[in-house]
Amino acid sequence: MIFATNRGVCSIRGTDIQSAHGIPVDLLDRLLIIRTYPYTQPEMKAILKILASTEGLAIDEAALDALSHLGAKTSLRYIVQLLTPAAILARTNGKPHIGTDEIEDCAKLFMDSKSSAKLLAEHKEGYLY
Repeated sequence: MIFATNRGVCSIRGTDIQSAHGIPVDLLDRLLIIRTYPYTQPEMKAILKILASTEGLAIDEAALDALSHLGAKTSLRYIVQLLTPAAILARTNGKPHIGTDEIEDCAKLFMDSKSSAKLLAEHKEGYLY
C-alpha cells in the first residue's frame, strides 16, 4: 500500500486528534516514509519531451523551455495537463506544432492548483462555505 501526502501535522479525519499527515499514529508507526523532492526544470523538460513524443505531439524547443519554466513555478502535473489543450489550440490555428503562443494562451485559460487555492482564499467571502 502506498500513501502519498503533503498534509503535515493535521487532524485525523473524523476526529480532533492531531497527527503527522493526518494518519493515525499506530498506522504511522508501521510505515516506511520515503521523502521525495520536486523535479528540476531540466528533468521536467525531459519528461515533457518524452511525453510529447509518446503522444505524437510536435512541440517546439522554445515551447518545451516555456513549459518547464512554468512547471518550476507551479508543478509537473499542471504543465503536463497543458499539453493537450495546447495541441488542440495549435491544430485549430493550423499550426503543425505546439509553440510558445499556445503555451501562453493555455496558461492564461487554466490555473494551477496553488493559484486556484490562493484565489479562492482571497475571495472566500464570495463563496458558500
